[in-house]
Amino acid sequence: MTHSTDLIADDIEQYLERHANKTMLRFITCGSVDDGKSTLIGRLLYESKLVFEDQLTALETDSRKVGTQGEGLDFALLVDGLAAEREQGITIDVAYRYFSTEQRKFVVADTPGHEQYTRNMVTGASTADLAVILVDARKGVLTQTRRHSFLVSLLGIRHVVLAVNKLDLVDYSQEVFDQIVADYSGFAKEIGLDDVVAIPMSAYVGDNLTERSANTPWYDGPTLIGHLESVQIDDELLTSPFRMPVQWVNRPDLDFRGFSGQIVSGVVRPGDRVRVLPSGRESSVSRIVTMDGDLAEAIAGQSVTITLADEIDISRGDVLAIADDLPDVADQFEAHVVWMGEEEMLPERPYLCQIGTMTVQARITKPKHKVNVNTLEKTATNTLALNEIGVCNLSFDRPVPFDPYAANRDTGGFILIDRLTNSTVGAGMIAHSLRRSDNIHWQVVDVDERAREALNGHRPQVLWLTGLSGSGKSTIANHLERRLHALGAHTYLLDGDNIRHGLNRDLGFTEADRVENIRRVTEVARLMADAGLVVIASFISPFRAEREAARELVGADQFCEVFVDTPIDVAEGRDPKGLYKKARRGELANFTGIDSPYEPPLAPELRIDTTSVSPEQASDQIVGLLRARGVIS
Repeated sequence: MTHSTDLIADDIEQYLERHANKTMLRFITCGSVDDGKSTLIGRLLYESKLVFEDQLTALETDSRKVGTQGEGLDFALLVDGLAAEREQGITIDVAYRYFSTEQRKFVVADTPGHEQYTRNMVTGASTADLAVILVDARKGVLTQTRRHSFLVSLLGIRHVVLAVNKLDLVDYSQEVFDQIVADYSGFAKEIGLDDVVAIPMSAYVGDNLTERSANTPWYDGPTLIGHLESVQIDDELLTSPFRMPVQWVNRPDLDFRGFSGQIVSGVVRPGDRVRVLPSGRESSVSRIVTMDGDLAEAIAGQSVTITLADEIDISRGDVLAIADDLPDVADQFEAHVVWMGEEEMLPERPYLCQIGTMTVQARITKPKHKVNVNTLEKTATNTLALNEIGVCNLSFDRPVPFDPYAANRDTGGFILIDRLTNSTVGAGMIAHSLRRSDNIHWQVVDVDERAREALNGHRPQVLWLTGLSGSGKSTIANHLERRLHALGAHTYLLDGDNIRHGLNRDLGFTEADRVENIRRVTEVARLMADAGLVVIASFISPFRAEREAARELVGADQFCEVFVDTPIDVAEGRDPKGLYKKARRGELANFTGIDSPYEPPLAPELRIDTTSVSPEQASDQIVGLLRARGVIS
């Protein structure tokens, strides 16, 4: 009987306590297609005695039906759960498995090898402490091996096992093993992987997995399990500066106010001086509270509630940091971005960004370059497509505390979220803040919006007219400005065609250029509203995301969306500029309503049906809306 079995039989409580206190290692397996990743994990589960009898019976049946090992057990079938994976003999989705040994608990992610599933691998690697990179001994180091190694390095995984698999198929040749190790070591140094342990093995046979194999007498290193059990991964987090993003302000009654979250790095004790970022307020730790009572010390990985000696305004997203070793605070960064969205990334489109427990609005500028993950070549690009990786500048709508990703994955990593679908479309790793983020500050002026409002005699407002080409936006906008001018309002009309003669003459009509077109117009409209004007913006503005971003930038109380609703057949029948005819003939690409989408507003302040009202009646409706909102009298 094993020691664990003895403990279970003699003292189950001691066994459970020992199991609960084991350290945990999260690791991924990756490599080229058919290098044996799933077979390796299946074998580890089998050797760890974590395959139940019914699973073993099913494995025997499946191995005969769809297995690839003849009469033997196909351990890959324990992991390849999708029907498509079993049919093709490949991994598509990320498969997580849990197992334990006498020394440690493990979470292993079997990540796909195909390039089209790069985002799946990034997902699996984002929380891993170690990577097992498999190489088929018959094929050596391949392009996919280099790609996965680059991604491992990019994602901050510093511990790597080079598993030279299927050594039984090359007669356990030391020469083959040594050559593969030499080839890989040179490349690993180039990408910053210094901690690489090479192990010769056969996942199918079990060589050097849990016990040293007699088939490799020339190898005197650790077994795979032996290395996984002994590799040190916690020290780096414990010796890093204290960081705790606040998840929740815990206030169960009037006498208690604590700040709950998971410590992502470092150690904290009562009496430590901490600073709250981004506000910069400082205090000392009063108590470290848990369900099991107060702690004298809390370390990385623990979820706790911290109380402070002083009353400080703290909310979700703020970061508690040790006062003498602080993270930076900035709103502009350079970062590696892995694009995961089916639709390509559009520069300057607003996305939601979650960094730590804080959610902010982010824009990505034109990428500096994208990285060919197979050759590491850097090439110029205007955007990023699915599974592509690029170096970009990002701008947030407010300063956030951060550490470079290389120093702290939790405070330096982020995800990008589509504002309309809430889908995760990107993951990023901050390299550093941009110098201009520290050197540019908002200049305070004495004459403010209220002073201009008093002088003008009315409140500022941005009227955003959106609709198809030919819907009548410009005609309505012109009538509206004349009407407002007669009422004594200070106005300005921003028209889509007029803007493209000057400010936006460098932009075309691709999706990316349309996003930038509306971004610039929004900034101009905001400045004009700050000057106290009633701004009439007449633009097709086909994408909801940009219109919602305009609303947020200007402010909901100063923004009115007016949907000039005209059916496509009516707009095309009018066709005052002949643009629809050109688009139908293929002479005008990316034309809204023909080969480029228009996303109608979901909840505009006003909808105008131009098939039933005249431009004069439409302008009357808008004036009525302005009066109802208290903009004009």
